[in-house]
Amino acid sequence: MREYFSEIKEILSNVLKSKTVQGYDTANLITELESIENSYDKLFIFSEKLADIPYRKDWKYVEPDDYKSILKECDKNRSVVQKDYSDKDAVKDKIKTAFYSSVCGCILGKPLEEFPLPDLYEMKDSLRKSDSWPLNDYVNVNTLEHLGRRNISWTETTKNNINFVAEDDDITYTIIGMLLLETKGINFTKKDIKKIWIENLPIYSVWGPERTILLKSGLSSLFPNNDYNIDSWPDFLNPGDELCGALIRADAYGYACPGNPELAAKLAYNDSSFTHRKTGIYGSMFIAAAISTAFFEKDPMKIFENALKYIPQKSRFYQIAEDSLNKITSAKDWESGYDLIHNKYKKYGACQIYQEIGTVMNTLKFAENIGDGICKQVMQGNDTDSFGATCGSLLGAYFGPEYLESRWLEVFNDDIYTSLSNFKERKLSKIAERMANLPEIIQK
Repeated sequence: MREYFSEIKEILSNVLKSKTVQGYDTANLITELESIENSYDKLFIFSEKLADIPYRKDWKYVEPDDYKSILKECDKNRSVVQKDYSDKDAVKDKIKTAFYSSVCGCILGKPLEEFPLPDLYEMKDSLRKSDSWPLNDYVNVNTLEHLGRRNISWTETTKNNINFVAEDDDITYTIIGMLLLETKGINFTKKDIKKIWIENLPIYSVWGPERTILLKSGLSSLFPNNDYNIDSWPDFLNPGDELCGALIRADAYGYACPGNPELAAKLAYNDSSFTHRKTGIYGSMFIAAAISTAFFEKDPMKIFENALKYIPQKSRFYQIAEDSLNKITSAKDWESGYDLIHNKYKKYGACQIYQEIGTVMNTLKFAENIGDGICKQVMQGNDTDSFGATCGSLLGAYFGPEYLESRWLEVFNDDIYTSLSNFKERKLSKIAERMANLPEIIQK
């Protein structure tokens, strides 16, 4: 038998697992897939069925993927008017801080990103054994020794070993969002995303649905005159379409739209729907709206209350995020807040968004400043670099520059690496300036 039959069958099995979680009636299809042997033709015919599976009769959620339908399911009382702000320099400073804080949060969490990813309890044990509890600086090597595993990047992302911003997909995606807005404005298309991805992203620098769609983008470049239905790409051989990969691409859209969460969420939708579906899209829209709101909202819990207005109200994401918000609002401190979230939603592990969104809420409520906040976020475990970065953006937008100690940035020597093939800027400060200019660019 030729190569890859078993691999394609495994991909289809994983797609069915995703479809099952999303409420589709997959019972007979699971059995059918198991019975297919030695026939690529049958696998192809089977794969085409998966875009049109009906929902189970008992499914109670309403989770559209197209933008117009999403809007219909959002809070009808949400604000669609941009908040007017007169002090543009102050806003620019907050945007730069949001980007800087995202970078700091990412690098703080990066050496810990090794499966199985830790929870707070394992983090606390390892940090105590290395005399680093509670965390208040970049992770030291001794902590990794006690943890018993480490990300391959540890030689350039641990305390006393950091000399620049190491390459990371979370930071790279934020820069891609910036480039899309700089070159195409708010009307960028999926074709624009496809082009910038295949021109810049090595295949091994992306994971999950991003790698699947990057592969499809590369294959489509062999026949550039064909009229591809890019909108349908996430529906074919694309497992993991609700994971956090789209959420970590949302930051630049929040930066570009301070005080305008509706537009921030729309831009995040345009990006996230290139690769993801349902919760994968909603998580991205939620974070973009939250960052947009954080520039002006004084109550951290109201940041998330507002962001929830831009999410389908009958979705799983909304239900879990609203419940998490209620739990964190009543929590007495950040560790008990973590317990409330983790005890109920721990089945949603790293990259599955739900538990991690709750930990971000927990961080924002109890953070004393930006450094304290990114440490609290990373100590809660799971996808430590991705949500360290996401939470960093929120903290920076919320607190502003006076709440970010210089020690968090000085170690980078204003130097940054990315995996982008055609992006030559190496000064972190110049990228931050470009991020701060995004609101002016999209208003042209």
